[in-house]
Amino acid sequence: MTSTADTALNQVNLQAVGGLVEAIVAEPAKAQTVWAADVHWTGGFQSEARVRAFEPTPSDEPSGLGGGDTAPNPVEQLLCALGNCLAVGYAANASVAGIAIDDLNIRLEGDIDMHSFLGLQAGHAGFSAIRVSVDLKTDAAPEAVAALHERVAASSPVGHSLSAPVTVSINPA
Repeated sequence: MTSTADTALNQVNLQAVGGLVEAIVAEPAKAQTVWAADVHWTGGFQSEARVRAFEPTPSDEPSGLGGGDTAPNPVEQLLCALGNCLAVGYAANASVAGIAIDDLNIRLEGDIDMHSFLGLQAGHAGFSAIRVSVDLKTDAAPEAVAALHERVAASSPVGHSLSAPVTVSINPA
């Protein structure tokens, strides 16, 4: 899986990651970052999220929830965000540890009680549980794979954001 001097393993640019680590060690304030998205409602339950210079990411609700079923809904996108974050964690941590990934699939499921979302009762409207199943194919030793799983779970920004209280302030413009 080695391809160039910049990518050593699993198509991960270890030179770029190493440069970032060195920059943060030299100037710890560089570790403090801000990420942003702009969302525009397009009608019904549809909206578009814009991030940096990428094409907009659409969102819609399934027809059973009154939407047009034209795109993943926000809770599905949240599961995708966690899965994508974990995939990055596996690629980065495996590469640094010298573990070649032959294949990686991550399945996520989450439970939501619709009572609060629909205004039928007070309570928590979000996920009550999220289950993640990681299918990692590698020739690495079982101990190395176990350590990799631990490192990824311990360092996922999206995983940590979902598992710990995060201040969210929603303000009118």
